[in-house]
Amino acid sequence: MARYTGPVCRLCRREDMKLFLKGERCYTDKCGYERRSYPPGQHGQARRRKRSDYGEQLREKQKAKRIYGIAERQFRGYYHKATRMKGVAGENLIQLLERRLDNVVYRMGFASDHAEARQLVRHGHFTVKGKRVDIPSYLVRPGDVVEVVSGSRTITRIIEALTGVDRRGVPQWISLDKDAWKGSIKQMPAREDVTLPIREQLIIELYSK
Repeated sequence: MARYTGPVCRLCRREDMKLFLKGERCYTDKCGYERRSYPPGQHGQARRRKRSDYGEQLREKQKAKRIYGIAERQFRGYYHKATRMKGVAGENLIQLLERRLDNVVYRMGFASDHAEARQLVRHGHFTVKGKRVDIPSYLVRPGDVVEVVSGSRTITRIIEALTGVDRRGVPQWISLDKDAWKGSIKQMPAREDVTLPIREQLIIELYSK
């Protein structure tokens, strides 16, 4: 699967908002978006044209993909799954993305950003319901307990990430026990629990054309 390997601050500048793709750096004065809050490229500082409806829809889709670090093919798969579920398709889409194990690891504070969370999951540093899971796209359910394996509790990246979790906060649908190195899923994430600046209905409109 293709993976973006370029400068991530460029992505924030392209979407004209801070996406917090570099963890703690995004909270400092070294943040690339804070220093250059205009689109990248030769004409980045030129007057911006008004976007078309399609342009607005495309930007929302790209923004969501970049926040969660998902490629186009997989993202489209989540759209098709969301439309087959009961309820509002847009809210279903956000719920599916939030339930990904790499996102849950990030939300619990065991990683400073989504890319780091995905790498830690792939390397087998977490268990779900007592079983080691190394699939970032694994979908958690209410009652699942995500725990750092005992041999990984000395990893510097995890320790440093946990120290900054209070600044980010933990969503209401997740319960975190820092002392026990674990967290649990209390309920399915509701749309009001997700404070991301995503207009999911525009994404549904884009794919439904």
